[in-house]
Amino acid sequence: MAVESGSFFIRRKKTSEARGKKRKAEDGKDKVRKKFAPKLNEEISSDSETESAAHKKKVAESLEIEETAQEKKLRLAKLYLEQLREEEQEKAEEEQLENDLIGGRLEEDVLEQKGKLKRLVAKDYLPPDVSEIRLLRGHQLAITCLVLSPDDKHVFSASKDCSIIKWDIANGKKVHTIRGGHKGKEDQHVRHTMHILSMAISSDGKYLATGDRNKLILIWDAATCQHLHTFKGHKDVVSGLSFRKGTHQLYSASHDRSVKVWNVDQNAYVETLFGHQDAITGLDSLSRERCVTSGGRDRTVRIWKIAEEAQLVFHGHESSIDCIQLINEENMVSGADDGSLALWTVTKKKPLVTVKAAHGIQGDPGIEQPNWITSVAALLNSDLIASGASSCSQNSQIRLWKCGEGFKRLDPLFDIPVVGFVNCLKFSNSGDFLVAGVGQEHRLGRWWRLKEAKNGICIIPLKKTMN
Repeated sequence: MAVESGSFFIRRKKTSEARGKKRKAEDGKDKVRKKFAPKLNEEISSDSETESAAHKKKVAESLEIEETAQEKKLRLAKLYLEQLREEEQEKAEEEQLENDLIGGRLEEDVLEQKGKLKRLVAKDYLPPDVSEIRLLRGHQLAITCLVLSPDDKHVFSASKDCSIIKWDIANGKKVHTIRGGHKGKEDQHVRHTMHILSMAISSDGKYLATGDRNKLILIWDAATCQHLHTFKGHKDVVSGLSFRKGTHQLYSASHDRSVKVWNVDQNAYVETLFGHQDAITGLDSLSRERCVTSGGRDRTVRIWKIAEEAQLVFHGHESSIDCIQLINEENMVSGADDGSLALWTVTKKKPLVTVKAAHGIQGDPGIEQPNWITSVAALLNSDLIASGASSCSQNSQIRLWKCGEGFKRLDPLFDIPVVGFVNCLKFSNSGDFLVAGVGQEHRLGRWWRLKEAKNGICIIPLKKTMN
């Protein structure tokens, strides 16, 4: 029994020793793992961003495990409150910005109605690169009038060849052409059969109106160029057209010395206004229920107050006033065949300033004549205007001007050389380019002809200084 008992204790001892060796071996393996673990971790973090992100996620999860339930709730509540605060702050900033924009727009609208909105932009313009001017050709005879669509994407032009062309400004291609008809066959087609001298487009771009020497006003769908209606009533050439801004009320002027008012939506005649003593050569209007006209050789500018059935008469030019344009609701610019350019305000019957021979003088000594101003344009509610002239030589040009303080000065900025009669000018609404209708002849007649000129539309990009 004693021997057996001793062997039992010996076995137990051996078993415990084996277990101890096994435990030491396992401890040794752990030490080896720990020894190499840092190196393995370094290699993984440098070679794999994905595993690094996974490692961070495990660390974050371990931190969450260490959090108590109450601490986790508190942390999540703080995050939620912080998110709500950021969202409310962003919402408040957006509302403030929107209110500022609305307030600024309303303030501009009020100033515009009062004629006191004036953007001082003329000083920022630089002479254009002549090589960048594009000439769009499609009319056979002189361009007489043009208008731009409200989005500045299209220009409509008309000519003495009785045609109307809608152009894409971006690529310079024709979008649609309305060809002229044959005189005496008006009952067979709806087209112009005599020189088109005036054109207007509504401020929403819906209607296009054109007037001709045949005493007719044709209304077109500006998008499709389909004929909608014809107005009859003038007894002579329709020389001026303008839509009242924000409406479909149309004003027309004629060589019969009258101004007529039409409602295009209802295809209806409204009334006729008389007062000029000579053929009316130009007409313009803005948002007020009034229009302004130039009276040719009666040498007057008139403002027609439609609602009051009254008119204001202005004197200043010494020769025929051939073109006129509103700068804002209170100021306007006009040009005459004696080369004079004048700025006006509705509160004074005389020009605020008149520039004699604004485009220089031509001819031999003793028989010099000022270059004839044939068109004017204004960048709406700004201090920038343009004038176009013609001469018996190739010295025709477009000149840009800066209106001085209170519209009491006109300072020339730079000239843009062109060849031919500059019969019409329009600034884009953005002020990024100027469009000129050029022809071999004057739009109202054929006193002389420049064979060197090309009948076409000039797209003139305008450069600005970087502020």
